[in-house]
Amino acid sequence: MGRLLSNILLCVMTSLITLLCYHGLEQRLQTHQDELNYSYAVSNDHLNLGGTLREHFYSAQPNDFINAAKKSIPSVVSITTFGNPTKSKNNQSPISSGSGVIISGNGHIVTNYHVIEDSESIVILDNEGVQYEGKLIGSDKSTDIAVIKIEKSNTPHLIFGNSDSIQVGEWVLAVGNPFKLKSTVTAGIVSAKGRNIDFLSRQGIESFIQTDAAINPGNSGGALVNSNQELIGINTAILSSSGKYEGFSFAIPSNIVQKVVKDILSFGTVQRGWLGVNIFNIDSDVMKRLNLKNGKGVLVDLVEKNSAAADAGLQREDIITQINSIAINSISTFTEQLALRRPGDKVTIGYIRGGVPLTTQVTLRNQLNTTDFIAVRKDKEFIDLGIEVRDLDSGEKIRLGKHGVYVVSIARGTKIHNTNMEPGYVIQYFNGDVVNTVDDLLSYIKETSGNVFLEGFYEKYPGQFPYAFVL
Repeated sequence: MGRLLSNILLCVMTSLITLLCYHGLEQRLQTHQDELNYSYAVSNDHLNLGGTLREHFYSAQPNDFINAAKKSIPSVVSITTFGNPTKSKNNQSPISSGSGVIISGNGHIVTNYHVIEDSESIVILDNEGVQYEGKLIGSDKSTDIAVIKIEKSNTPHLIFGNSDSIQVGEWVLAVGNPFKLKSTVTAGIVSAKGRNIDFLSRQGIESFIQTDAAINPGNSGGALVNSNQELIGINTAILSSSGKYEGFSFAIPSNIVQKVVKDILSFGTVQRGWLGVNIFNIDSDVMKRLNLKNGKGVLVDLVEKNSAAADAGLQREDIITQINSIAINSISTFTEQLALRRPGDKVTIGYIRGGVPLTTQVTLRNQLNTTDFIAVRKDKEFIDLGIEVRDLDSGEKIRLGKHGVYVVSIARGTKIHNTNMEPGYVIQYFNGDVVNTVDDLLSYIKETSGNVFLEGFYEKYPGQFPYAFVL
């Protein structure tokens, strides 16, 4: 009997050891397979990985949206704007309404520029029904982004995700306030990336995420969220013949939004890197003329003299195919990659010339063809006067050998316009006080009431030019 029990015990122990060994081997094989999959994905540039590898290379989890909705709803607000400052808010008529996304714990909100355009006052209503006055911090018309601030601490907010990592076919949520229905959540998939729908006209930067999540009037400025509870886009536009949702919705990628927001908060305006080229998409005629095998890339039609592109050796009829290893297949992806960068940033450009693949490194510049950060200031005090101004850049200070603030633009019918001042004027003195920077000028305006006497010059005209007006 004892011998039988010993044999049974031995068999059980042998079976347990075998199972443990098999389980360990299976785990090692799975780990090895994961490593092979990771290596394959990375080496073949199938994925742009970000964060914590986006949970096995993807930005989203399986389609359980409950937690994503719980996180998003308190972080999305309703925005109403008013345009008549002479009446009380109770008698004002709203000029626009939309949505916004809280992106920080101290009350910063991102929305669309077209939601707050031409507004004199902004009213924010949070998910709890509490009303706040919104202060416009800054905006960028070319990307349709604006940043607003409310005075509230410990605000619920969303974290930016990596929009480069999202995949076509991935599930997403759209959160906003369509038709004044507060905190509406809809779901869909990413239908395409890098879409240009000419929503922002020729001066705009468009590389939209296209989804089939239902978007309607009032959703503008709301959140596009993945199932990891991350903000991957700001809902902006629809394609519709009726004015209502018909299956096509478009969002600004979060990577562009994040860069624009950082620039506005750090510099007051967007610092945009310029290459100095005119480009076109590649069509069948271009493919035939240049004997191209496919339509990938963008065609360089013009290289501006003394530009960053010219200094890097780029030439007309080069085909740009990559920026920092990101494939460039259209004008949309080209402008998106440049929109993520600032003057002074170095990028590696892959291009084809005469059928030969080449690379070159380029140091991006600003619109003045320098690497300075130039902030065109649009503070309320300047807007009320009718001007946009900026500091002189390093090249202008050397060339002119003078101090001052450069007048970028003048609005018609304003106090400054009525003085007959023209853009390009450099303000050097304000009521006899030296003006070295935009902050100097802003400080003088805030401290002054009554007569103002400006002195300055134009680079192309000799002598001093004085202008007077009343604050």
